[in-house]
Amino acid sequence: MSLKVCMVGGGYFGRFHINAWRRIEDVDLVGVADLSETCRSELATLYPELVLQPDIGSLLTAGSPDILDVAVPPAHQADLIRPLLGKIPTIICQKPFCRTLAEAEDLVNAADQAGTTLIVHENFRFMPWYRAIRDEIDNGRSGAVRQACFRLRPGDGRGVEAYLLRQPYFHKMERFLVHETGIHWIDVFRYLFGEPQTIYADLWRANPTIKGEDAGLLILTWPNGLRATLDANRTLDHAAENHRLTMGEFILEGDDATITLDGYGNLAYRLPGTTNSVKIPYHLEDRDFGGDCVFGFQQHVISHLLNGTPLETHAKDYLQNIRIEEAAYRSAEERHKIDL
Repeated sequence: MSLKVCMVGGGYFGRFHINAWRRIEDVDLVGVADLSETCRSELATLYPELVLQPDIGSLLTAGSPDILDVAVPPAHQADLIRPLLGKIPTIICQKPFCRTLAEAEDLVNAADQAGTTLIVHENFRFMPWYRAIRDEIDNGRSGAVRQACFRLRPGDGRGVEAYLLRQPYFHKMERFLVHETGIHWIDVFRYLFGEPQTIYADLWRANPTIKGEDAGLLILTWPNGLRATLDANRTLDHAAENHRLTMGEFILEGDDATITLDGYGNLAYRLPGTTNSVKIPYHLEDRDFGGDCVFGFQQHVISHLLNGTPLETHAKDYLQNIRIEEAAYRSAEERHKIDL
């Protein structure tokens, strides 16, 4: 059985979606809608087999797809998706998912009522190193996890030209670090450790030429005493040839081992009382974005639809990420820890 996919949005990140769909068996990517004539011209050169239209209505004249993949900024998502609920069985929406928690909750409820499966394109948990770290936790390598920290250091946020070539709308986002980027690690922490109990956030703007915050500390706690920290500053970098591969460095400290991730995607563990680290072997496909995590996510969705495997990023579950995001902004504003 082949599933027919249509896309809305063929910009910078949408092209990672396109590349992944074209490589997945049992998928027929038939067309992409994008308002930009320049974008459609570029897509026509890159993917001459695709049907290209300026809007989703024109693209759907030949019939509804099994899957609609929406890769547009949050301001346009709800208005685009709502009229299609009940008409397309599965809709995938890029994150950030909607502009506010209320808008996201309303869209999720409407999708439930219409019988459309609404999925958030949250791909960071599908980065191969996080799948491998989760395996190490599950197989007992780390023992009980006590602390974890991701140091977000992509180094792409300096100066007046920051983000302009890739995603220029970053400049004008009033909520930036947590809403656009940090929510990835909120989701990763939930994937690795389960549901957090509290959050504390300290947020600031390191680059004065942008509108929103681009640096901060998020500290999340769990009932078992675990603390996980996102230590983020987009104006600083880390040791890596490609600063957008891992986007930083990760350390997980457990009773039985400390596990580390470096900027090259290397995983290693060190036993207590020792000085030598041992490499953790895992499969890393260094292509497109983030260790081919877009392919991993989209393959996961297809496996769910065709084989009934559990779905990890249903929009209803993803709402909890947005609730934690909202709590982070409230914590930063009120300057205290927030119960979740």
